[in-house]
Amino acid sequence: MEYQHWGKLIRDRIEKYSDRIAMHYKDGKSGEWVGVTWTEFGLEIRQISKALIKMGVEEKQMVAIFSQNMPEWITADLAIMSIRGVTVPIYPTNSTTEAKYIIEDSEAQVVFVGEQEQYNRAMDLIKTVPHVKMVVAFDKNIVLSDLERSMHWDEFLIYGKNSLMGHQFEDRFARAELDDLATLIYTSGTTGEPKGVMIDHNNISSVLVSHDAELNVSDKDISLSFLPLSHVYERIWCFYCFHRGIEIYFNLDPKKIGDAMKEVKPTLMCTVPRIYEKIYAAIQSKSKDASSVKRSLMNWAIKIGKKHNNEYLRFEKKVPSVLALKYKIADKLVLSKLRDIFGGRIKFMPCGGAPLDSTIIEYFHATGLNVKMGYGLTETMATVCLYGDKYIDFNTTGRIIVGTDIKVGDNDEILVKGPGVMRGYYKKPEATAEVMKDGWFCTGDAGQIDENGTVTITDRIKDLMKTSGGKYIAPQKLEKTLVNDQFIEQIAVIGDCRKYVTALAVPAMEPLQKYALQNNIGFDTIEELLGNSQIIEFFEKRFEEMQKEFSRFEQIKKFTLLPKEFSIEAGEITSTLKLKRKVIQEKYKHLIDKMYKE
Repeated sequence: MEYQHWGKLIRDRIEKYSDRIAMHYKDGKSGEWVGVTWTEFGLEIRQISKALIKMGVEEKQMVAIFSQNMPEWITADLAIMSIRGVTVPIYPTNSTTEAKYIIEDSEAQVVFVGEQEQYNRAMDLIKTVPHVKMVVAFDKNIVLSDLERSMHWDEFLIYGKNSLMGHQFEDRFARAELDDLATLIYTSGTTGEPKGVMIDHNNISSVLVSHDAELNVSDKDISLSFLPLSHVYERIWCFYCFHRGIEIYFNLDPKKIGDAMKEVKPTLMCTVPRIYEKIYAAIQSKSKDASSVKRSLMNWAIKIGKKHNNEYLRFEKKVPSVLALKYKIADKLVLSKLRDIFGGRIKFMPCGGAPLDSTIIEYFHATGLNVKMGYGLTETMATVCLYGDKYIDFNTTGRIIVGTDIKVGDNDEILVKGPGVMRGYYKKPEATAEVMKDGWFCTGDAGQIDENGTVTITDRIKDLMKTSGGKYIAPQKLEKTLVNDQFIEQIAVIGDCRKYVTALAVPAMEPLQKYALQNNIGFDTIEELLGNSQIIEFFEKRFEEMQKEFSRFEQIKKFTLLPKEFSIEAGEITSTLKLKRKVIQEKYKHLIDKMYKE
């Protein structure tokens, strides 16, 4: 494939696939999946493009999308790029303050919103932002409070359809270049204010080309989309699916992903580690409660799966006939049922955004599920390394992808160079200079590369903690281990400049309450439950068991159980669910200080 402006590539696909289905969404009333053909998709892109031009959006100007996943999201995105505009995604969970900062900093001319909540917040913040010409509401049920500065999506389509902007649209389209800025993606920012990552069409094309070399897909595949399109990971995956003619099913409600997987039966699906952690914990819990016969069968099947898939197939070794027969039995009785959780037809599932314990990766591969771990950042257009289909090392994040260079710098920092690396941070030359050194992007992640080009990420350099005794602690490594436990939902490790390591832990309330009832531990409130001496002792023993492989100075000495999860709304985690350590340490200072009192 030659590098192409994304808008032009999409037009090629519209002509190529025409009456085939491009994407599906679930109708809110009937509950049925509705297909949208490539021709219909192309027509809507054109109408929205013309509407934006008529609204006064100039080339290289920004247009924001403040919404959860909807088919309209991706249509608006492609329309913006088709008129040489720049898409600015905003997470639907972003606060009004964060959304206002992004809209003001980018000077967005139009804001697309998803539901009533985003509409209300957008209308509130644009009172003091005069450059926003219009707020366009995707959901037709949104009650509009200002008919002069807002309209529904259907109205905007008609506005574009009835406009005389066809020639202007084609003129702009003809002038489109690879160097055009395509999107401005504001990083969640675990420290400081968000930075707008500038991505151009060259960057997008490079990712499509590199993935063509790495992935075995066809236009017969089906992908289920449920991660936020506001994040580069899911959005670029959807771009890749469109590029390859893969049908996308957009799951609008993340809470219904389990049902959607069973209905859609996808062959491909972008995922994050937390999904596997939760499913793994649920399976382990169910196994514990099962009869000894069922538990033994499960353990035997996984053992056979590990031998067959992880010891033989992974290294392209011939499977012994006896093992092949055992695997056939294990698959029929157990493994196929575990794959059915994901719909039963998965070819592979890209997974990234955070580390995933190798034990869990190995477990799912044993079931026959190809969890394709990868590593990347917004600034590198997501993927820089990825698992292959064979010779995988479960303790790594995969091999460097085609067209990308990686080396290890000072403090074991991973440095990246290649056509996928961003242009820089919008309006922030100093911040850009801090991370771009002689063409190399400084990731801020520590790691190693072996002779085969396989990358292992060890920790986030900025997150590294140093105890008052001079010992270095990698909190993410410890957190990753502990959060695998079925009774732990979230955990934040504390220890920088302290005598020893402590933690703020949020228990998984459902299994914990079940445990309390089974052990006759009475409670009226969650706070009372978490303060119960038996519960505290229960967690002490679990922490002790899970930390056996860590050095004594790395182990948690004291902990505090929290009744409420860390949330985006409270500013404690980012939109990509990363801990805002500084915020957490300030907010819970009184509890943290208490753990360090003799």
